[in-house]
Amino acid sequence: MTETGEPHPRPLSLLVVDDHEIVRQGLVALLGRRSEFQVVAEAGTVAEAIHAARRFQPDLVVMDVRLPDGSGIEACREIRAEFPQTRVLILTSYPDEDAVLSAIVAGASGYLLKQVRGRDLVAALEALGRGESLLDPAVTGRVLERVRRIATSDQPDELAQLTSQEQKILLLVAEGKTNKEIAAEVFLSDKTVKNYVSSILAKLNLERRAQAAAYMARLHGTRGG
Repeated sequence: MTETGEPHPRPLSLLVVDDHEIVRQGLVALLGRRSEFQVVAEAGTVAEAIHAARRFQPDLVVMDVRLPDGSGIEACREIRAEFPQTRVLILTSYPDEDAVLSAIVAGASGYLLKQVRGRDLVAALEALGRGESLLDPAVTGRVLERVRRIATSDQPDELAQLTSQEQKILLLVAEGKTNKEIAAEVFLSDKTVKNYVSSILAKLNLERRAQAAAYMARLHGTRGG
């Protein structure tokens, strides 16, 4: 019971996904000792992450981008498609703009660099637990500027193939808005917005781009030791 006599709120169930065991165990240790979280599972691959999400249906997922069998962004997309109530925080070492955009469109609720302090990570997860979106300003600002520049430019570009409505929805997605929030803003149903997002993904080949970004990041990490 709290001091006011009310029961303590239920801890937020948490799935930690990272292919580096030391990093994963560090995250589990950091978050597991917090009373507001309960780490229910950990995973080191996309397949393990999806399996754990299906088994435990966690409130929150801390997801690494670079995984041995694919991209954490792909795992995020699949988990969010099956469990829209689960919120995913992407954690990565690399401020890759394509990966950020892919993560946002895939349904991630947050995107942080691994250099984040422990207390800031805890605060971020608490914010996601309250239903807020959180995106690292160091990378999100550049992504937003890029999307806005392309959306308002007459120059041919990979995003120029989008319709004006798709460009508008992509801008809202890039601002971290959920499908429900976008639907209210553009006066469409949640399902219609979801279909638009799927169309945007298909046109921009974001899944393929995410895989490429993950591969390059993994290659860079290997060369760096």
